[in-house]
Amino acid sequence: MERTIKQKLKEWKLSKNRKPLILLGARQVGKTWIMKDFGKSHYENVAYVNCDEHPLAKTMFEADYSIPRILLVVQAITGVAVEPGKTLLIIDEIQEAPRGLHGLKYFCENAPEYHVMAAGSLLGVALSHKESYPVGKVNMLRLYPMNFEEFLLAMGEETLYSILQSGDKDMLNIMKIKFVELLRQYYYVGGMPEVVQSYRENKNLREVRTLQQEIIDSYRRDITKHATKSEAVRINQVLSSIPSQLTKENKKFIYGVVKEGARAAQYELAIQWLIDAGIVYKVSRVNALKMPLKAYEDLGAFKLFLLDCGLLGMMADAPAEQVIASEDAFTEYKGAFTEQYVHQQLTSKEINTYYWSSEKTPAEIDFVIQHQDRVIPIEVKAEENVRAKSMSEYIKNNPDLHLKGLRISMKGYIDQGWMENIPLYAIKV
Repeated sequence: MERTIKQKLKEWKLSKNRKPLILLGARQVGKTWIMKDFGKSHYENVAYVNCDEHPLAKTMFEADYSIPRILLVVQAITGVAVEPGKTLLIIDEIQEAPRGLHGLKYFCENAPEYHVMAAGSLLGVALSHKESYPVGKVNMLRLYPMNFEEFLLAMGEETLYSILQSGDKDMLNIMKIKFVELLRQYYYVGGMPEVVQSYRENKNLREVRTLQQEIIDSYRRDITKHATKSEAVRINQVLSSIPSQLTKENKKFIYGVVKEGARAAQYELAIQWLIDAGIVYKVSRVNALKMPLKAYEDLGAFKLFLLDCGLLGMMADAPAEQVIASEDAFTEYKGAFTEQYVHQQLTSKEINTYYWSSEKTPAEIDFVIQHQDRVIPIEVKAEENVRAKSMSEYIKNNPDLHLKGLRISMKGYIDQGWMENIPLYAIKV
């Protein structure tokens, strides 16, 4: 399946300042597949080593950081002699090899001619705990679940993908019914590559939910395996609470939803573990829509979104007939689900998101982003019946900020001067 990250991998391969590449991302977003596929397409050979599966690989950095010795170990494991520029060396689950992350530093300093990629399902957790992270000696990319554009390609809808890329507003409006049909399918299937592939081949909605459940189960096994017993309980509690957190009118994360009487001090580490693992994303509140947004971040108020809308639908037990067929999908849940989708699309484009809410009234702006030299308030609407009252009031009350809002809804393109509307299926900034 086509992934847009391939272009960034090509740029990495051709860069004169190339360093060993660390590919971050949650389990089952397709890291291993994309590395192997890229190696097969752009190199003569691929030497793939999994440090979680092969005992020799797990210990290959322990003796010393001699690159010739390490490459001999790789050859012994894979049968492939690693040649500069001709072989892609892939070190998967590198966090399972003691001193493995630090070992990448010596590829950078002593053997930059070799092309090395490293990844791991819990590499983000490992990086947050290890002091030996090779700062300045590696390149880093993050792989996300497939976004809606990649889903279109996977479903063989190259023409619709091209229309999206062209930005032709008339064609996007003409093809609206087809886009909405596929968007509903994406809401249900999500962007986890194994799930998308299964749906493309079988169109079996029950199998989709089975595979999504298996992915969540694999996350829970990782939690049990790699966290302490008491911490694992808290991590699982936070993960289980996310559907309930997002159904609230005010989607600010409430510790009491996790467990009655829960306090921040009890669950902060659990939340950070899920963030480091790439399973959830934290969207902080800002006090004002001014640049730089980071300076106005309220560290005490935030929302948590799951990495994938399909997984969220499975956890919420959203029925297929509501998601795919009903004209009134998610009567109680549609706002939260649509926000989850929008967040996923923005995140896949490497856009950092915040939100704003008033301290005195119920007013809230769903997302706030900083793009180039602009701060952009974003309202998300699940339907064509749209009102962006909170955003309208904020922009009207703060004329000195010169804000122009963005509404993302089922309506077509509309520019009202103070605000532009774009369709949910055509998210661009």
